[in-house]
Amino acid sequence: MSTTTIIAHRGASKIAPENTMAAFEKCYQQGVCGIETDVQLTKDNVPVLFHDQTLKRTTNAKGYVKDYTYDQLQSIDAGAWFSKDFTGERIVSLETFLRWAQYKPLYLNLELKNNKIDYKHLEAIVYEHLKYYRLLNRTTISSFNSTSIRRMKYFREHVEIAYLATKRKKNLVKAAKEMGASALHIEYRMLRQNIIRQCRKAYINLRVYTVNRLAPMHKCFKYGCDSIITDYPDKGIEQYKIFMSGRSVR
Repeated sequence: MSTTTIIAHRGASKIAPENTMAAFEKCYQQGVCGIETDVQLTKDNVPVLFHDQTLKRTTNAKGYVKDYTYDQLQSIDAGAWFSKDFTGERIVSLETFLRWAQYKPLYLNLELKNNKIDYKHLEAIVYEHLKYYRLLNRTTISSFNSTSIRRMKYFREHVEIAYLATKRKKNLVKAAKEMGASALHIEYRMLRQNIIRQCRKAYINLRVYTVNRLAPMHKCFKYGCDSIITDYPDKGIEQYKIFMSGRSVR
């Protein structure tokens, strides 16, 4: 049976503001195998870690990320919305995150937020950052944007590329493979044993998001998914230990 690793969705996003250094530090302390985070570009083409296209939900500012320079974003509070204990948390640059992660035993999943705003050269900018910090061999770049997946054909030999899917459709694994993806990331309600078999046959990794409840977690463990991406990494780690201990006594 394959080992299923636990990946923190936007860091420990249920106990700290998502995609901040506080969230990354907390999930690392919990012992996660990896971190998933989101990448967009500022007005001056600096890659930053932020999920929404607009700032309103998770900061004290409004407007689109793409309309601010990186320096302007640094004056924005990205923590107080979550709790006053995190007042002063800032929007994190990709460079800051990679520098922090460089010498830690962490797998990284960088989701390109280019399905609604197709940022020019985002793929190449992210790739060059990973290359500079020598993190290509333990990073996956993922996207919902099939055109973006195809654009990354020049990087495929050096870094894993994952296609993000939200809907079941015929020949999904084949379609991902033809795009040039070497991994498939699916929404947890899409998980079936046949998709596991198809991924194994095609030699592509399968990761499942966003797995927060116990039943879907154990289903992923039972089917041998490569990873689960969860808002509750501490719970994921605990439940995987329980699952494995149950198997060992059978």
